[in-house]
Amino acid sequence: MHQKKANYYAKEYPKDYTKDYAKDLLNTRIIDKVGPYSKYSEVLPVEDIINGMLDWVRVIDSNGIIIYANKAMQDDFNHPIIGKKCYEVFCQKEPCDNCISRMVATDGKIHEKEEQFGDRYFSVKSSPIKDKNGDIIAVVEVLRDITNEKILNQKLIQQNKQLKDDINIAKKIQMSFLPTNLKQNKVNFSFIYNPCEELGGDFLDIFMIDEDHMGLYIADVAGHGITASLLTVFLRSSFNKTTLSPAVALTELYNEFNAVGFDEDLYITVFYAILDFKNNAITYANAGHSTSPIVFNNTRFEILRSAGLPICNWSEKASYTEKRSKLYKKDRVFFCTDGIIEARNSNDEQFGEERLLKILTSEKESPDVVLNHIICEACEFMGKECSNCSFDDDITMVLLEIK
Repeated sequence: MHQKKANYYAKEYPKDYTKDYAKDLLNTRIIDKVGPYSKYSEVLPVEDIINGMLDWVRVIDSNGIIIYANKAMQDDFNHPIIGKKCYEVFCQKEPCDNCISRMVATDGKIHEKEEQFGDRYFSVKSSPIKDKNGDIIAVVEVLRDITNEKILNQKLIQQNKQLKDDINIAKKIQMSFLPTNLKQNKVNFSFIYNPCEELGGDFLDIFMIDEDHMGLYIADVAGHGITASLLTVFLRSSFNKTTLSPAVALTELYNEFNAVGFDEDLYITVFYAILDFKNNAITYANAGHSTSPIVFNNTRFEILRSAGLPICNWSEKASYTEKRSKLYKKDRVFFCTDGIIEARNSNDEQFGEERLLKILTSEKESPDVVLNHIICEACEFMGKECSNCSFDDDITMVLLEIK
């Protein structure tokens, strides 16, 4: 039926063929005679359905002239739009640079874009209208107002930018807490602090208590990100750097943590050691830290084992065992969190303690060279380049050598 009418229009009204054929399509009626709701079926023109839509719908001929617009679109304009160029209704003098109606007319494919008209944003979808022979005779466009969504998205982008700026500031603050310019002549030391995210959950601090004692703690906070980084700030601000008893320092930290009232799923593991240069000894206590430090040299290897509850609120009270070991000239002491040990390759194998200890005990270079070697070996194990290597967990290590 449509082809016969199309042939008729093409013969009798060649100038109005596209317009009349499109109108004929819109006046096609839908008859529903099948299904459980057939008794409610009515003969409905397609145009009535389109006029019931809130979205704008328009039909554009091959010359870019609007030959049809649904009621929603006509009602939103205070001037006639039928017969005008598609861009003129938006008070534009030229077609859009990315005019998708022309693309559709050229390749016959459906195209989509976002477009701004004044202070309103629209999602525009253009589709070809073809006759029975498959020739494109017009383009139908559906314009959906997405202004509210766009404004919300812009607000989210702005908020994300603000959050990123805040995170960058927090990162600078966290990095500023790391030990720098420590004035002492008793040990050579180096450390690596490599958070897997912008804000890390690992932390370390090295400080002089007095001229004969140096304190060093390494910590691992539950999780990553902002919450974990805030806990590292709490750790640094609450840690007692004056007492010569690691057990006392951890007990006071535990009590302060409970006084603040953190959630039960938050906790900190801390290993704290005090180096006594006058008596050549190291005193230490452990608050749940899973990777025990080691003391070693050419003829010595000692694991600094100690047990203790993490800094948490799982119990009202906590007590920590304090231990002491002798230190000798050229002894090296290594501290780390579990990130380097648990680094995995493509076969889901861990880098492990054995590979780590092999590097530590075989290397005779300065502490900074050894730590960098460990990083490169771990990256190679994971199948990554050392210069462009990332880890799934925070990597924190300290290596010091007694002078």
